[in-house]
Amino acid sequence: MTATALIAEDEPLLAADLQASLARLWPGLRVVATVGDGASAVAQSLALRPDVLFLDIRMPGMSGLDAAEALAEDWPEHDGKFPLIVFVTAYDQYALAAFERAAVDYVLKPVQPERLAQTCARLEARLAQRSSSPTHDASLDDAHREQASAKTHPSTLDQLRALLHATSVDGSDRSSTPLRMIQASAGNTIAMVPVDDVLFFEAADKYVRVVTATREHLIRTPLRELQRQLDPQRFWQVHRGTIVRCDAIDSAERDESGRLTLALRGHPARICVSRLYAERFKGM
Repeated sequence: MTATALIAEDEPLLAADLQASLARLWPGLRVVATVGDGASAVAQSLALRPDVLFLDIRMPGMSGLDAAEALAEDWPEHDGKFPLIVFVTAYDQYALAAFERAAVDYVLKPVQPERLAQTCARLEARLAQRSSSPTHDASLDDAHREQASAKTHPSTLDQLRALLHATSVDGSDRSSTPLRMIQASAGNTIAMVPVDDVLFFEAADKYVRVVTATREHLIRTPLRELQRQLDPQRFWQVHRGTIVRCDAIDSAERDESGRLTLALRGHPARICVSRLYAERFKGM
């Protein structure tokens, strides 16, 4: 069967080698774009809608995992053809353990033809199964197509959720002692902010906003690094750029399109929940 793919790899020689290997092993696969960073991978994937993504884990700026997460959040709700994802990584026992637990496919650098052939066979089987699903039946109306999409689309999303919840791909586990105090610099002053006072953390360019009921601070610690230091029972990630203290949430409201928005106690902010984390909010 014919299929399309996008390769995201910041080393041109490795990208060319992967493309050449795919051409030999999977003649029906057409590589529609090769990019060198995660942000371009997201933009080109949204524009070209490839069937398969080969994402290098470590790229400048946005990593392969970050790119996958961004795509999961930005992919059109009505399109059930979310790309199948293969992560490409140098050998890293922590990353491989996380991939195995999440049942996410991966290949190691340098890419070995035998291993890549196995991956191609799995991808072809999944795409064949997808093409025979009701999602692609032109006779269906939009409502029934969306219902069918909901049954097929979550498979890749479930894998991403599992990967995000597994050991982080750079080998760092969560801290055994949760963070108790945030030290936020402002000029010559360092504000000491108790973590218990924080309503939510939000990534903003090169900073992270630390928002309490009465004040807002900026820190330079990346959100993913900060997350490892927080108590996961109290602080929930609800978007790739937002972590909320769960007992500060007053309600979760779903709009007509199915998107969730959180209202907080004692603060006017409204927090959007991405589809990757929407499963947290279900009635008991």
